[in-house]
Amino acid sequence: MSDTRKIIIDGNEIEVDGAMTLIQACEEAGVEVPRFCYHERLSIAGNCRMCLVEVVGGPPKPAASCAMQVRDLRPGPEGQPPVVKTNSPMVKKAREGVMEFLLINHPLDCPICDQGGECDLQDQAMAYGVDFSRYREPKRATEDLDLGPLVETHMTRCISCTRCVRFTTEVAGIHQMGQTGRGEDAEITSYLNETLNSNMQGNIIDLCPVGALVSKPYAFTARPWELTKTETIDVMDALGSNIRVDTKGREVMRILPRNHDGVNEEWISDKTRFVWDGLRRQRLDRPYVRENGKLRPATWPEALSVAADKIKGASKLAGLVGDLAPVEAAYALKQLVEGQGGVVESRTDGAKLPADNRSAYVGTAAVEDIDDAQMILLIGTNPREEAPVLNARIRKAWAAGAKVARIGTPVDLSYDVIELGTGRAALAELAKMDHSDKDGVRGVMIVGQGALNEADGAAVLGTAMQTAAAGSSKFMVLHTAASRVGALDVGAVNDRGMEAVQEADVIYNLGADEVEIGEGAFVIYQGSHGDRGAHRADVILPAAAYTEENGLFVNTEGRPQLALRAGFAPGEAKENWAILRALSAEIGAQQPWDSLAQLRTALIKDVPHLANIDEVPENDWRPLEAGKLGDADFRYAVKDFYLTNPVARASELMAELSRGMKDRANAPMAAE
Repeated sequence: MSDTRKIIIDGNEIEVDGAMTLIQACEEAGVEVPRFCYHERLSIAGNCRMCLVEVVGGPPKPAASCAMQVRDLRPGPEGQPPVVKTNSPMVKKAREGVMEFLLINHPLDCPICDQGGECDLQDQAMAYGVDFSRYREPKRATEDLDLGPLVETHMTRCISCTRCVRFTTEVAGIHQMGQTGRGEDAEITSYLNETLNSNMQGNIIDLCPVGALVSKPYAFTARPWELTKTETIDVMDALGSNIRVDTKGREVMRILPRNHDGVNEEWISDKTRFVWDGLRRQRLDRPYVRENGKLRPATWPEALSVAADKIKGASKLAGLVGDLAPVEAAYALKQLVEGQGGVVESRTDGAKLPADNRSAYVGTAAVEDIDDAQMILLIGTNPREEAPVLNARIRKAWAAGAKVARIGTPVDLSYDVIELGTGRAALAELAKMDHSDKDGVRGVMIVGQGALNEADGAAVLGTAMQTAAAGSSKFMVLHTAASRVGALDVGAVNDRGMEAVQEADVIYNLGADEVEIGEGAFVIYQGSHGDRGAHRADVILPAAAYTEENGLFVNTEGRPQLALRAGFAPGEAKENWAILRALSAEIGAQQPWDSLAQLRTALIKDVPHLANIDEVPENDWRPLEAGKLGDADFRYAVKDFYLTNPVARASELMAELSRGMKDRANAPMAAE
C-alpha cells in the first residue's frame, strides 16, 4: 500500500511516497541538492553533511536530506503540507561551512589530479563554496594504499565519504576496505594492506567524488575535454552492459559504464572497463595469404579472390560464428555460406541449444526479475566469473531476503548459497520432487553454459525447463558469448552442430577463436586479432573490433541493443558485413545490400523482433522433453575470467590480472 504525502519544496507542492528521503523528493521536484556520500544504489551513510536543507517548523538547524524520510516531517499548524527549503540563507551558510571543512585538508592539486574536470568536489566548491579560505595550518597527509593494478590511490585527497567501502561490501561482496581511526586520524584503508580481490573493483573509481581513487591504466593519458564520447554496448560477456567508450584521436582511452536499470544498473566488470589496451595490440591490419606454410601480406583483391576460389571449389563448406560477432555479420555469413550449399554454426562450444525455440535458448526471465525474486536456483553456472554484474544483482536480491540455491561445484559467489549437489544426479533428484508448494513464490532458474555444452546438454536443458514449469518459476539461460543469442535468432546453426563443421574441407571462420579446427581443412579467418583463429588460417581478412563498427547485439535475456562505432579499424581492416558483401560479389552470388541500413532492413524482415531495440520480447514457453541425464558433475564454462576472448588475451593488463588471480589461488594459507 503506497503512502503518498504532500510536501512543499521551494514553493512547489508535490506528492511523493512517504518512504522517500528528502533528497529523493527534491529530485522528484527537479531541485538539485549537492551530495558527496549519498548514492542511490548504496546504503545511507549521512556523513558528508553536504545535502543539508531547512525544514520549516522543525528544529532550528539544517537537516541532512539523505537521512530523513518524508513521513518524518510534521505538517503545519493547520495541517498544511510540510515545507522544505533548499535555497534559504540558513542552507547557503550551512553548505559554505561544510565545504570549508571539507577543504581544510584537501590538497590543491587540481592541475595534476586525474579527476580535474570531472570532479564533484571541484564542481560543488565552485557552486556552493566560498571564494576564500580562513585556514593557514599545514594540511594533513596520509599514505597511499596499494589496491592492485587497477585502482590508483591518492588518499590525501580523500574526504571520507565511504562510498568505496559501501560499494565493496554491499555490491561487490568483498570485505577488504574500511575506515579506521577517529576525528583527524580517521582514514579509509584496506584490511592488512590487502589488494582488492574482486572483478568489479573498478566501479569505485566512478563512485569516488574526489581524486582519491583513480584509474591506474588511464592516469595522466588524457583530460575529459579532449575525449570523444560514444555510447555503445559491451561484448565481454553476454549481459550486454551499457558502456561509454572515450576516444582520443583513433585510440580508445577508457571505457565507462552507462546507467541502464534493466541490464547493468550503473556497474561494469573490470574486464569490460580495462580491456581497452587489448584493442591496440596484436591487431590484424592487412590481409594475409598462406604460401608454402607461411603467411605473407597480400592485397584485398588477392586475398578475396583466393578465398572466393576455395569457396566455389569446396565440396563441403562450413561457416563458424565467433563470440564477438554482431548479428548483421552472422546473418550475412549465413546467407553467403548457405547460398553455396554449406552449413553454419554459432554454438562453437557445443552447447545443446535448440535454435527454433526461443524459450529454450533465452528463457522467459528478464534480468530485472532477479531483483524481486524470492528463490533463485543456479544450475551449472558460476555467475561471478560468467557475468559479474549479474552476480551483483543476485547478491542484491539475496541481501533483500531471497534464497539462492545451486547445483554445481561449490565456489565463492560473495553470498550464501544452499548447496543442492554438484551434478546431474542432484538435478534429477530435484526434478522428481513435488513442486506444488512453490506456487505463488517468485522464482528464477538460471542455467549456465557449463551445464549445456556436454553430450547430455539437451537432456539437462529439458529437465531444467520441466522443473521450472513444475515450480512455476521463470527460466533464464546465462550465455557466455555476446553474439550467441543474436546468431541463434537469425538461425546460424545446423542440425549436426560442430560435427558438420569438423567434416568440412573449407571453413569460413568469423572470429571464432575458442575452437580447435583440425588438420586438412582450408580455413578463411575473418577477425580483429592475431589469436588462435588467425594462427590456423590460410587466408586472413582483417576486420573491425567491437568499438570500430555499428552492430546489433542481443543479450542473454533476449534484448536487442545497438552498439555504435567509437573509432576506426587500424590499417586496411574493414567492417565485418562489408567484407562478406565484397566476398559475395567475388563468388558471383552478390548479396542484395550495399549499406548496413539495407542489410538491417533485410535482417528485420526475416527476424522482426530485432527491430525493437532495447525491448525484451515475450517468448512462448515451450519446455523441451527431459531426456536421459549422465551422472557427471557440472563443469563451469569460464576457466579464466580475464582471458575469455581475443581482445582480452591481447591485453597486457588482463594477463597481469589473470596471473594475480592464479597466485592468490595458489598462495599458501597460514597454519591454523
